[in-house]
Amino acid sequence: MAMTRLQLNGEQRESSADPRRSLLSILRDDLALTGCKYGCGEGECGACTVLIDGQATRSCITTLADCAGKKITTIEGLASGEKLHPLQTAFIECNALQCGYCTTGMIMTGAALLQKHAQPTRDQIIEHMNGNICRCGTYTRILAAIDRATELSKGGA
Repeated sequence: MAMTRLQLNGEQRESSADPRRSLLSILRDDLALTGCKYGCGEGECGACTVLIDGQATRSCITTLADCAGKKITTIEGLASGEKLHPLQTAFIECNALQCGYCTTGMIMTGAALLQKHAQPTRDQIIEHMNGNICRCGTYTRILAAIDRATELSKGGA
């Protein structure tokens, strides 16, 4: 089988897996990157969200072949060494996680938003996060965390 080349969390990686397999299964089962979660398997809940070329992407419905040569960032690659990404810090500060299952997908979707809009409005945040499901209902804290991350990104204490 041919090798598929990926740029994963800043490193060049290769996979000999069937290119029709989902990126989610490759990340979790082959590469032991278990931050993104299997939720619905249909791209509807957002638990499996990763960034592909900066775009929030549902990894459960994205094939390995779709990722060839693209830049993939998972929650494991979002921090810079020991320094958490502002969204990760804000989620902790705002207690924006309860069971934690949706958290990585929420953070990755939020990261894509903040790459596009450094100072998103509340309406932009709501629109962008629409489709990420939190079964515990911590939506107000998630919105607060994204607001907080914008402050942290510009050096706010």
